[in-house]
Amino acid sequence: MKLYFSRNYNPRLAVAVARYLNSPVEFEFASPFSPGEREKFRKLNPNLSLPILVEGETTLWEADAIACRLSRLARSSFWPTDDVMPDLIRWLSWGYSNFVRACDQVHFERVTKQRYGLGPIRHEVVEAGLNEFASSAAILEQHLPDRDWLVGNEVTYADFRVACVLPFAELAGLPLARFPQVDAWHRRLMEIPAWRDPFAGLDAPELPPVIAEAR
Repeated sequence: MKLYFSRNYNPRLAVAVARYLNSPVEFEFASPFSPGEREKFRKLNPNLSLPILVEGETTLWEADAIACRLSRLARSSFWPTDDVMPDLIRWLSWGYSNFVRACDQVHFERVTKQRYGLGPIRHEVVEAGLNEFASSAAILEQHLPDRDWLVGNEVTYADFRVACVLPFAELAGLPLARFPQVDAWHRRLMEIPAWRDPFAGLDAPELPPVIAEAR
């Protein structure tokens, strides 16, 4: 198996899952939009996005699908398939549509656009994202006081997915400190080596620097 990845947060998520599960994959850094690369990667993913998992003649794209496949291969409860699975799906669905979206909205304006010279920060978009971040983080804050992880008693893919932008929280200026339970959960995740530094030992060029704009 080969996992094509970059350092952006959805490919980072897939790499973290593979390394957490000790999946037997070959990691290859990729840049589908680079000159001469589009046709190669269009055959693997018509969206030209990463991550992409190639397994024999089968190609799988989207981080959630890849995480599910690798967990099944590992026969791991990281993606539970028992009665806990509906709770996992709930958090994946809610997280992507709420918490992750809010984090991404702020991150895109303050980080991605400034990294790649895509224009000035739209401060009204950041404000809307921060408001959604606050309301979503408040739901997590209520859920986490008596538990370490979102689902069951051990870390699952729900934690990785919902927290996927948080390794970039400081750079994006997300106010985690206002939500101590969420911050503590984030810190627990950062104690997991595969999550803290999924690219350790891999050939993975650093992302371009962020050209700071006054906030």
